[in-house]
Amino acid sequence: MNVLLIEDDARIADFLQRGLRAEGMRVQVARNGKDGLDLARVAWKDCRDGGETTLVILDLMLPDMSGTDLCQTLRAARVQLPILMLTALSTVEDRIAGLRLGADDYMCKPFDFDELLARIEALGRRSRDMGAAPSPVLKVADLELDRSTMTATRGGRVLTLTGRELALLELLMSAPGRLFSRERILANVWGMTEDPLTNIVDVYIGRLRSKVDAGQAAPLIRTQRGLGYQLIAPQGH
Repeated sequence: MNVLLIEDDARIADFLQRGLRAEGMRVQVARNGKDGLDLARVAWKDCRDGGETTLVILDLMLPDMSGTDLCQTLRAARVQLPILMLTALSTVEDRIAGLRLGADDYMCKPFDFDELLARIEALGRRSRDMGAAPSPVLKVADLELDRSTMTATRGGRVLTLTGRELALLELLMSAPGRLFSRERILANVWGMTEDPLTNIVDVYIGRLRSKVDAGQAAPLIRTQRGLGYQLIAPQGH
């Protein structure tokens, strides 16, 4: 997912940029309203030309224009990028005003980073649901997963996977190149919000790797030590 962060506080912008990039998102930062407006217009044009949707995280207290004015300007120009307002203005009236001006969600500072991620993911799903129906087949290099039948193949050979292994493979293939932390995998595949202090993720990654990459010249499942796992197509694919 692409994220456009419009935030003038350097400390918050740096924290969010590092955190979101660690979750596999591509992040642009604008430190004022004018630059944010220009980048949002470019992102919307790219989206309409078939590119990936960009989600806007918008601070309301910017040095050159208010975030509410920026949001209103974008909506008046029919820019339909999802907008999440992130601000210290926390009264009910502030939240109502932001939503009525066209924001899709509203969070108050200080905020919990995991909650912010959950809201970003929800807005991303909503945006995808409004577009074309996704293909039932995920494909990375010669690895394919048919989500309608939950059948996985590599190089035309059917892989014998358990339900949990299929769920893990689907997660990794849903965003090729994205680095998934153990915590993110636990939440998505096992529905756990806390680490059970076991190596369950490592065990299942090992099982999946033995079935997907065994005997293959180009392994697809990568480990970033201490950070998590990702599925990457080799160069040339």
